[in-house]
Parts: sequence; structure tokens; C-alpha cells
Amino acid sequence: MSEQAYHPVFEMSMPIRWGDMDAFGHVNNTVYFRYMEQARISWFEHLGIAGGNGEGQGPVIVNASMEFLRQLHYPGDIVCRMTVGQPGRSSFDTGFELRRADDPDTVYARGNARCVWIDYAAGKSVPMPDLLRATIERAELVKAR
Repeated sequence: MSEQAYHPVFEMSMPIRWGDMDAFGHVNNTVYFRYMEQARISWFEHLGIAGGNGEGQGPVIVNASMEFLRQLHYPGDIVCRMTVGQPGRSSFDTGFELRRADDPDTVYARGNARCVWIDYAAGKSVPMPDLLRATIERAELVKAR
């Protein structure tokens, strides 16, 4: 999916925690995925859609990647902007940009993940909820602080 096909839907700030850093004195690479995950879950919560408690239906991530552009360091806050691509029957692609709140013009990392809506008991994909599909197609940006 091309970059032009993605539309911003959610933005939130999060603190960089002391424990996010590793022995090299910068935020550990795995934590960037946690920031991406938290933005996605917060968006689902904002929509009132199940965040995936393992019962019924909900999202799973089938792939995720991250491009690390600059190191993040404690202290500070990050702003994570989430974008979505056009939905399929049961899946949609998400994109993320991480910036420092005190350096909003610099992208520190870019990531993406493919979400697939599944029936947890059956372990199979199912059509995503109408509310989620409509929200993705409407592509309105929500800023949570």
C-alpha cells in the first residue's frame, strides 16, 4: 500500500519512562513497538471496540516493522501519530510516526503493522466490525492527550 493511501486517525502523547532505556542509554528498540501498540490499543478504546482480551472477536497483529531514524532519550514525551490504509474484508494496515513533543518537526521512527480481525476461539479471520470499517473509511484524526 502506498504512503498516499494512509490517512491519520489517532494521535497521542506518552512519557518516555526511565525504564524504557537500555544499557546503551537510549530507548530500547523493542519499546518503540510498545509505543506503537499503546497508540493502537488507545485508538480501539477510544472507538469503544474490543482491544483483544482473547474472547469473542478482536484484532491480532500478523506483521510489524519499524524504521529507527533517531535515538530517543529520557526524559521527555513522545507523540505517536497513527494512520490507516483502506480496509480489506478482515484486515487493515496501520502506520505510525514517533516524534518528541519538544522536537515536533523531527521523525524519530516510522513503523507499520497489519491488523487482522479474528474469531479467537476459531482462530480464523472474520469480517471486521462495521463501526471499525466506517471509522477507517471516514479517516478522521482524533488527538488524545
